[in-house]
Amino acid sequence: MPATLKESAYQVGYVYSSKMMAHSCRHGHCEQPERISRIFDILKENDCLDKMKKLPIRRVLREEALLVHSQALWDKVLALHSLTEQDIADSEAYYNDLSLYVHPSTPYAAQLSAGGVIEASLAVARGEVKKAFAIVRPPGHHAEPDEHMGFCFFNNVSIAAKVVQLRTSLKRILILDWDVHHGNGTQRAFYDDPSVLYVSLHRYEGGNFYPNGPFGSMTSCGEGPGLGYSVNIPWPEKGMGDADYILAFQKIVMPIAMEFSPDLVIISAGFDAAEGDDLGECHVSPAGYAHMTHMLSSLAGGKVVVALEGGYCLDAIAASALAVTRVILGEMPPQLPPLTASEAATETIWQVAMEQSKYWKNLDPKACEPMEELEQIAFSLPELLKAHRQDYLFRAHGMVEVPLMSAPLIERFNAQVACTPDVMDNETLIIFAHEFGNLSVELDSVMTCNVRQEHSYMVDCSKELLTWAKMRGYAVLDVNVFPKPFPKSRLKHTDDYGGAVLVYLWDNYVQLTSARRVVLVGHGPGCAAVMSLIQQRAGGVMKSVRGVVQVVGLHHIPTTPKDAGPLRAWYYENSIVIVPTKHTIFHDSKAFKKHGNIFRVDEEKPIKLIIKAMPGIQGFIADKLGSGAGTNGDPLR
Repeated sequence: MPATLKESAYQVGYVYSSKMMAHSCRHGHCEQPERISRIFDILKENDCLDKMKKLPIRRVLREEALLVHSQALWDKVLALHSLTEQDIADSEAYYNDLSLYVHPSTPYAAQLSAGGVIEASLAVARGEVKKAFAIVRPPGHHAEPDEHMGFCFFNNVSIAAKVVQLRTSLKRILILDWDVHHGNGTQRAFYDDPSVLYVSLHRYEGGNFYPNGPFGSMTSCGEGPGLGYSVNIPWPEKGMGDADYILAFQKIVMPIAMEFSPDLVIISAGFDAAEGDDLGECHVSPAGYAHMTHMLSSLAGGKVVVALEGGYCLDAIAASALAVTRVILGEMPPQLPPLTASEAATETIWQVAMEQSKYWKNLDPKACEPMEELEQIAFSLPELLKAHRQDYLFRAHGMVEVPLMSAPLIERFNAQVACTPDVMDNETLIIFAHEFGNLSVELDSVMTCNVRQEHSYMVDCSKELLTWAKMRGYAVLDVNVFPKPFPKSRLKHTDDYGGAVLVYLWDNYVQLTSARRVVLVGHGPGCAAVMSLIQQRAGGVMKSVRGVVQVVGLHHIPTTPKDAGPLRAWYYENSIVIVPTKHTIFHDSKAFKKHGNIFRVDEEKPIKLIIKAMPGIQGFIADKLGSGAGTNGDPLR
């Protein structure tokens, strides 16, 4: 195939040069050269670069930099080239005050970094590629028109946006900044400009987190014709995670972005809010970054540029950058577990919605209002579903609620434990630990996630198991381990509430019954609770339990007892694990060998997984209450 035809087949490009690694600190520094090489290496190891077009990289031109910066700053940065070792030592205190370090190679690296983002942005704007990743350093979003600061010398993204507007037909640009620090320089560059929408999610803490001051507050919304085109989502504390960021995207970022309707999206992709970054102290996972990238890719006809900003844990930025790259290459983001945003995040998002609704019609502050504001007059969906399920279990199976006497457990699991009437007298007992059934909903919009209630319903995988157990004459103890959020009391010595409720039921009910043939079934999050019970009550479990079933989704690793002695051997002989065919456990021989029987089902969604596996589960239970088992790694039919 001719090279020109092969080149045109690329849909995604990247910019990289190891020359940017020359900018370094003699004492060591968290903004270290390896930040970009680690990203480059992990993309190469995972065959991503083979699917991407290598775009040219060059130094930013003076006239390009002056679209954002002053001549004085340009001269100041270029003058660093002539610094001697003594000059660097003498000026160290001055640059420390600006949160910078300098090196004779700093000007060249900073020019390459800015030029690299320009070339990536122009390639996307001109249609050479649909998306691009600029793997560059030093970062840029703190650099203001007249000052370099915060590890940044030139504002890479701001310069690129200006160049795209000047040299192409794309005029409306969204800059989404998810770096854990506010991009003060980028916001300053476009503060009065309605052609660029700047949105930042960052730690703020009342203006006490870098870069400090009120500029990153939610009321800092722009000025003049740019009023409303600066959107700050300022987190009041550390520790924010996937649930908080995804909720902010659904309620604030995407509604505003859709109304703005950009021609191009540029992501200021700092990965210092990632789990493991000691500077950011937040908990965004690679999957979280992947989902945010996926949502942004639905804008601007898919024209997206990812430009590296911060991120100082090498393992975290490498994993996060890989997840983002896989999405821009067309892969779906990995499934996230059930998420509940923190109170601090929901309150912040509501306040931002109140402020930004002055400028954007798509924002609905009422839809963002925290539950606490309506607690006296509202019922949460879990509460409604619990009431429905309690009624269904009683009407269909004669099952009644099992009372709990521990205050922390009552708060979390009230009306979530039910048993058949024969639980005290039946010698055979199935204990089924699971979460709520899946809510299947139809959305008005994928971006805002507004639900069309008339076309939504709950899928409850327990129906088939309960009906079968009743037909076989088995007693059932049904435990929904989905805890109610925001409880006011805590258990001492543990945060394992799913395990705690099973241990409580074992001690206070199961041990008092006639059941001597018990089977434990865990589905999804219920698996961890089952394993916690086995670990904590090993003697009683090995005496009474005949079989253990774990039904585990694609992104969770099934656990085994920690004890390497009799308990591990007992578990190996009396358990089955059901996983999707593509589960990673089949590539992990160490984990694989710890389980006695692992069966694979050609289904990835947990709710469908257990439904497809139900005949096999029923057969295993019947066998264990009689005899027989299967072969490790077999398909389950």
